[in-house]
Amino acid sequence: MNFSEKLKEIRRNEGLSQEQLAEKIGVSRQAITKWETGKGLPDVENMVIIAEIFKTTLDELLRDSVAKKEQATPVYTSETIYDIDCEKHFDVNIGNASTIMLSSGIDEKLHIKLSSETFEDLDTMFKIKLDEKKNKLDVNCLNKNKVSRYEAEDSLMVEIILPDKYTDHCEIAASVKLLIIKNLRLRRLEYDGDAGQILISNSSGSLEFTAKTDYDITIDKITGRLDVNQWKAKSIVHILEENIVNVINKGRKCDVYYVKDGNTIEYENLADGEDELCISGIFSELIVDLTKK
Repeated sequence: MNFSEKLKEIRRNEGLSQEQLAEKIGVSRQAITKWETGKGLPDVENMVIIAEIFKTTLDELLRDSVAKKEQATPVYTSETIYDIDCEKHFDVNIGNASTIMLSSGIDEKLHIKLSSETFEDLDTMFKIKLDEKKNKLDVNCLNKNKVSRYEAEDSLMVEIILPDKYTDHCEIAASVKLLIIKNLRLRRLEYDGDAGQILISNSSGSLEFTAKTDYDITIDKITGRLDVNQWKAKSIVHILEENIVNVINKGRKCDVYYVKDGNTIEYENLADGEDELCISGIFSELIVDLTKK
């Protein structure tokens, strides 16, 4: 069950009309219709509000599953904390997981927290290995029990908190269903791998995503640069119409389209400034979905 179907089902189960739900969120009824017909996604802020209204999680709202878990919060956790004393380049290899949550923290530590509702012995099943080399820190999530890709993508959640003071550049290699980037501040982030849904809010810096599969990205505002680098794939970037930035096509045989009010409009740079949305790669497609509050 996709998000549009799930939203319609839980709204009806709660006995709410589209008008009533729209009033609770603070949007128009037309916005609810758009979400429930699959013509767009809420921005990150509204997605969080919807999760709070229906007492569920973002992961539960966005994952393709009809099964509702009895417990919404993970019950098994394992956390690694590492002191950082100077500016670092973080190279993080997670492998397969259901969700990655990435943010900047105020303390001078790197936090890697693993959570699961089904893996009881996280400490013995997965190990965080750290290898520090001058101004670089390699972080590897080792799958000690050979958990299958499908089990990990269904049951493992990873939270990464980077030290705001000492983070310059971060590279992440992973394959996840949901990637949440919130309150992240750094010069450059490189994400290499699959991610079915990407939610970005209140973050700044240069963000680059590279894959051979499709991306569905919802971002409140681009402060810096958002690069999508793909090979024979498609990306949809949902962004508020009022926050549109300069869109640049640097790809080889790549196409760019705008969608506004459900209609495809001609590609053109609608804004002029330092902040940019850029597509690169080969034989790929970027769809910029201009949404309204």
